[in-house]
Amino acid sequence: MAYDVKLIGAKLRRWENYLDSFRLPQWDELPDIDLYMDQVVMLLQRYLNFLPQDEHGNAAITTSIINNYVRLKIMPPPVKKKYTRVHMAYLIMICSLKQSVNIPYIQKMLPLGLPEAEVRRIYEEYVKTHHDMCLAFVQLVRTAGDVVLHSPAAQSADVERLVYSSAIVSGFSKLLTEKMVHLEGETLDGQPESEVALKRKQR
Repeated sequence: MAYDVKLIGAKLRRWENYLDSFRLPQWDELPDIDLYMDQVVMLLQRYLNFLPQDEHGNAAITTSIINNYVRLKIMPPPVKKKYTRVHMAYLIMICSLKQSVNIPYIQKMLPLGLPEAEVRRIYEEYVKTHHDMCLAFVQLVRTAGDVVLHSPAAQSADVERLVYSSAIVSGFSKLLTEKMVHLEGETLDGQPESEVALKRKQR
């Protein structure tokens, strides 16, 4: 693969600056009025403007994508074709997680039927974690891309190494996520947590 090192360096610095200041909206910043689909799409595209278009140039968030999430029961259905703050929270988490986590795992991470207070708690923790990981990722790129960012002798092979590094980290992160989601509800002795709790009560 051939890379323009100066172009890649400039893109990395731009991405670094963007992530340094990026924030997902806080719960209280989400609209507290019911929204129609076109308003939801417009807001999500603004909130998640880092999401890339697909290979055909289509937007990362569309009406059909949201309808599909509802159909697959990944998020609550709209109420009389309107979407609430809870819907927005689900969509922000789903759309950002979808970049690295498959839908069946997202369904386990974000179950339906939760009271609004619990959705708020999960969302607020997600926003904080998202920001923390943005900063951690910036530091990772600074370390892995040090040669590309700072060395005048950097070559295309150095960019290639950074591409591989990014892909490998992404793969390990995905594997770790899936392994931990599979362990939800399990205990060290291999019994489901609910069964362990039941045995304790019977003693």
